[in-house]
Amino acid sequence: MVFSSSVRLWLVPSAVILLTMGVWGGLRYGDLPDRIPQHIGVDGVDAWTDRSIGSAFVLVFVYAGVTALIAGSAELTLRVTPRDELSEADPRPFATGASASLVNRPRDRASAHRIARVLLLFNALIGVSLLLGCGILWRSTSDPHVPGWVFGAMMAPFVVGTVLTVAAAVRDRRR
Repeated sequence: MVFSSSVRLWLVPSAVILLTMGVWGGLRYGDLPDRIPQHIGVDGVDAWTDRSIGSAFVLVFVYAGVTALIAGSAELTLRVTPRDELSEADPRPFATGASASLVNRPRDRASAHRIARVLLLFNALIGVSLLLGCGILWRSTSDPHVPGWVFGAMMAPFVVGTVLTVAAAVRDRRR
């Protein structure tokens, strides 16, 4: 990846969260019971699985994959030619007619940087949600009870990240 330094710094929180998840999971793995939560629903743990590296670190692996996808999306956002840099003769070289509205380019370089940063922020917020899930997954007891507030706490970062991402896209469109 070739992020500019101003965007690269926005990837640091995600890297710290991923490292924290990996170290915390590594330290907790030996103390985990033989059966660990596989699915956490609104009413608590509703499915169990045998402890293994894959089942214990599933949230770490998922977050690593999500981080790679979102970081790649942010990088591609920075690499696409903004609308204000396209030639005047053919502002939408690959779209004609009804498909012209499907072209979704950042308005300018500043907008591309703003969108890339908000994508990386969204990724960090996803990491916070998954970190809370790790707290449930890596408990040393096989208690199916999960406090009701945990579901809301896990969903809140997703909602905030979604709102910020949509707001950045809408701001780009309105300019």
